[in-house]
Amino acid sequence: MRKAGRKPATIGRRLAAARGFFRHLGQEGTRRQDPTEHIERPRLPRPLPKTLSPRAAATLVESPDLSTPRGLRDRALLELLYASGLRATECLTLAMGDVNLSAGYVQCMGKARKERIVPVGEEALAWIRRYLSEVRPRVLRGRRDPGRLFLSPRGGALTRQALWYVIRRAARAAGIRARVSPHTLRHCFASHLLEGGADLRVVQTMLGHADIGTTQIYTHLPSATLRAMYRKFHPRA
Repeated sequence: MRKAGRKPATIGRRLAAARGFFRHLGQEGTRRQDPTEHIERPRLPRPLPKTLSPRAAATLVESPDLSTPRGLRDRALLELLYASGLRATECLTLAMGDVNLSAGYVQCMGKARKERIVPVGEEALAWIRRYLSEVRPRVLRGRRDPGRLFLSPRGGALTRQALWYVIRRAARAAGIRARVSPHTLRHCFASHLLEGGADLRVVQTMLGHADIGTTQIYTHLPSATLRAMYRKFHPRA
């Protein structure tokens, strides 16, 4: 199949089927020898993350209609996603106490319940301050505060579906035809920092990658180092 030019995914599927078949024969006692035992499984190419150019990312982030409370919330939300590289769930579960506006960072709970601190640029902090002063109190008027940073128009916690809609609406307004997701802004955060010359290890720390063997040494970097690296290389710091 390799000589015939078959793609690795096709070869992998057929090899998996053959292995399953011979495993079944072995369990039935029909055949003991497995001719697929020493055949190496083809490596599948890892797709590159889809990103936007810095200009396109800025256009996306700046697209919400600022004449409405929802638009102000969306602008603050998009600015934070691009400025921090947070995952969708990490952003949506941010509590009010997780955002330190004076020190310029957010504290989030990542995968495997690992906490990390991510610096945030002044541009995003300014929009979060405006959202907190102009929008959030109006949404909560007469309602119980759920404690989350970003709220729906009815005062509840923002859902993943709502976040996807925010991203799609912003992409349409920005004239971006490519498929854009919350994770796209996370990829933009990382790629734009690296394109600007940021240290890969520092970016990996801010992203909170789960591979402890790779990231453990970087979790001990002082927060001042992260903030300095961030402000030096992020395009909207």
